[in-house]
Amino acid sequence: MLQFIGFSGVGAVGTSAHYALFLALIQAGSVAPVRASAAGFLLGALVNYILNYRFVFKSSAKHGAAMLKFLAVATVGLALNVAAMSVAIDRLAWHYLIAQLAATGLVLLWSFAGNRFWTFREGRHGATA
Repeated sequence: MLQFIGFSGVGAVGTSAHYALFLALIQAGSVAPVRASAAGFLLGALVNYILNYRFVFKSSAKHGAAMLKFLAVATVGLALNVAAMSVAIDRLAWHYLIAQLAATGLVLLWSFAGNRFWTFREGRHGATA
């Protein structure tokens, strides 16, 4: 449970980066909401990798292997994010901010499970299995 709380806290930092870019691109009028969300997601994923590797999972795994796994989990998360945004905006006619909040919740659950049980499974110190 403490690890999930730490993951969520780190995720809040990454999500802040995601939302900042997401909103900046939309407000500038240069990018549609689904594409802006994808760009923000990629920035947030980079921030999350660095903080999760170092602080949440205290990984000693080599960055090459850990980053590839993290990117695989993030890629599925990106697909979930884009799919949720597309459905919520295009089919359900939700406001883009409400759609993004729902997508964020879905991706949070996926990302924690994928990273805890696969990406950082080996080489964790001080984390409970």
